Amino acid sequence: MFADLHDELRAVARDLLTARAPDWGLLAASGWTGLEVPESLGGAGATFAETAVIAREMGRAATRSPYLGAVVLGVGTLLLLEPGPVRDDLLRQAAVGEAVPVVVLPVAADFRVGVTSASPASFVPDAAEATDLLLLTRDEDGQPAVVALPAGSAAASVIAQPVVDETRRLATVTVDESALAGAPALRFAGDPGDAVRRLGDRAAVAIACDSLGLMEAMLDATVAYAKVRHQFGKPIGSFQAVQHACADMQVQVSVGRELVSSAVTAVASGDPGAWVAAPMAKSHVTAAAVDVVGKAMQLHGGIGYTWESGIHAYLKRAALNRSLFGSPAEHRRRLAARYA
Repeated sequence: MFADLHDELRAVARDLLTARAPDWGLLAASGWTGLEVPESLGGAGATFAETAVIAREMGRAATRSPYLGAVVLGVGTLLLLEPGPVRDDLLRQAAVGEAVPVVVLPVAADFRVGVTSASPASFVPDAAEATDLLLLTRDEDGQPAVVALPAGSAAASVIAQPVVDETRRLATVTVDESALAGAPALRFAGDPGDAVRRLGDRAAVAIACDSLGLMEAMLDATVAYAKVRHQFGKPIGSFQAVQHACADMQVQVSVGRELVSSAVTAVASGDPGAWVAAPMAKSHVTAAAVDVVGKAMQLHGGIGYTWESGIHAYLKRAALNRSLFGSPAEHRRRLAARYA
């Protein structure tokens, strides 16, 4: 029911993210923290399709914010749980910006999201900014479940993990499982294994959306630069080699849009085929984004390698996106397993 508003949502997000880097308060004031939260809990009752619009614009602006860890994944995890006082209260607080719930997602070798038995978990987005940590664990029946802990709890330590990409805040989370004994487990609605898989798909598609935004920004910037940069008395955009390079970038962006659109639709609708669409989008788009940003840097010439151009920030973000929540090779192996 929100599809007709996507263009407006995209335009508003682009204007806002271009003007300033949003903190959690601004995200909440914009209504983005509660997009998928049910209306009964103070949210907008939207779907992952609307969250994906914001994620794509975050990538386009190379924005530094807790949106990935807290909204896309934290709120996304809470929505997969059975309704209850703890879960509902966290959703209600997140919708108005009073809570920053961040889920700790260790990743197993087959790219199924693991549990805290794999502690410590590295490269956890936005864990250092969390007010509440959502730990994947197992209940007394051995089924995947979630334990919610306030930040600063003795059961989990969070250490900031610096990376080359300064637009992301990552951390290592170490869990003292003995301290979790007796902590109430929040159970997933429906099949727990399926819910955990859906969470992994959601993470992969969110990163693909971010990378698509990066690609679009670099294509637009390169085409604009090719029109104004002159060499030998002509704009460099008139040279065939530059035109071919820009055309290759456009092809990569067009293919990425189709893959991301299919994956977002599958995740938003709960399509069982999302486990195929998600790795297809993640594997292709995150790899293509590195190529597109690299080509943008090359076509900008010497200025593309300067700090002032800002292209380096996009290249670093694209490279990190390629690795977050599974490399292209890991996702392709996941797809290939269908034919084993």
